[in-house]
Amino acid sequence: MMEPQIRYCTTSDGASIAYATMGAGPVVIMPMWMFSFSGRARVFPEFGVLCAAIAEAFTLVLYDGRGMGLSGHERREYDLGSRLLDLDAVARAVGAEGVALYGSGSCGLAVIAYAARHRERVTRLVLADSFARGERFWAEVPAGRLVDALSAVTAEQWDTVSEMIASFGLPADTDPSRVRAAGALLRETMGPEAMLAHRQATREIDVSAELSSIAVPTLVISNAAGLGEQSRALAAAIRNARLVRITSPWAERDYATLISFLREHAGPPGETAPAPSAGAPAAAPGMAVILFTDIVDSTALTERLGDTVFRTASRTLDEGMRTAMQEAGGDPVDGKVLGDGVMGVFTSASQAIAAARRCIELSAESELRLHVGLHAGDVIREKDNVYGGAVNIASRICGLSAPGEVLVSDIVRGLARTSSAVEFADRGEHALKGIDDAVRLYEVRWRE
Repeated sequence: MMEPQIRYCTTSDGASIAYATMGAGPVVIMPMWMFSFSGRARVFPEFGVLCAAIAEAFTLVLYDGRGMGLSGHERREYDLGSRLLDLDAVARAVGAEGVALYGSGSCGLAVIAYAARHRERVTRLVLADSFARGERFWAEVPAGRLVDALSAVTAEQWDTVSEMIASFGLPADTDPSRVRAAGALLRETMGPEAMLAHRQATREIDVSAELSSIAVPTLVISNAAGLGEQSRALAAAIRNARLVRITSPWAERDYATLISFLREHAGPPGETAPAPSAGAPAAAPGMAVILFTDIVDSTALTERLGDTVFRTASRTLDEGMRTAMQEAGGDPVDGKVLGDGVMGVFTSASQAIAAARRCIELSAESELRLHVGLHAGDVIREKDNVYGGAVNIASRICGLSAPGEVLVSDIVRGLARTSSAVEFADRGEHALKGIDDAVRLYEVRWRE
């Protein structure tokens, strides 16, 4: 297996995600859980063969979800929204116009939802031994029942439990040293608390309603005991889905089937961008004022309004805010709060504040309310996105704002205080997660 190139990106809510790229060509993204990409091929050689087969014709992108493996462990939310933020950050970081998604096991939950909600970004979908309802997995599949049965002793006997869980997918005659290595990799990837939290979050995820919205060609692969019925259900519910049953371990013809499917639906050459070359700078840094927005209590709103009504309202607000940012002289970017808001960059604080006011006005015209935060600093500009510590700070300031309120950092206040249109109310110093020094925040108030 070729040496992967490891990089980091940051989600819109501040989680640090490690990802690795190998190969060249159209992009295939494969989320990891339980076993980090950093050692999985070493412990599971068949996984290395799979990755090598894909990387011969494509850019394969592997990533560890938040709280796992090489990714940051500060944030350990494993609900569907957080998993989508992780996937979205990686998809944007690799700079591809269209990507294929490969979801195995519980990773299929996020890729199903992402493919359903982002048809314009996903070119094809592969679901390997996956499922749509987490609760059904835990109830029906032996691996799920094993983790369930061990949950009471997971924290106290993590070394033993981790080896038992890791060995479940290995042949019965596996050498004990390999079982120990698999258990060690599991412990390196996540601790017992993370395992239990991930298990509980997975139980609560149900993406079966999303299946009918998937429009891209889909390959459903079934090769694990206990998942045959769930694979059939996925293939039946997704348009343009093809079900393939394979033996374990994979045979050469199985890899050929997968690669043929990916090639067939990869789109014309040049449609997707290759991963950055090793050592190449992402882009030149530059100063910007960052406007960050987020819809207040989107989960509760979805429950109250219904998924269709909420999506329609949020899409309308999204489009309006992007237009408002452009009219104010800024650039809305794709690095946003997934499905819930918009981020924009500006060359002046007065432009950003004017755009923030218009965003608040637009939200007042609907049932959706906004958190809004602004900060200024150096950012790294890449294709359709920006990154950097300043973006993270803007996101955290946004999260501290009350509904309908615009909060700015002291830096933004200093840049805009000569404006006659606004005044600033001191909201005191706040400790922001991951930031050494407290940040003084101000509420923006418009003079009538």
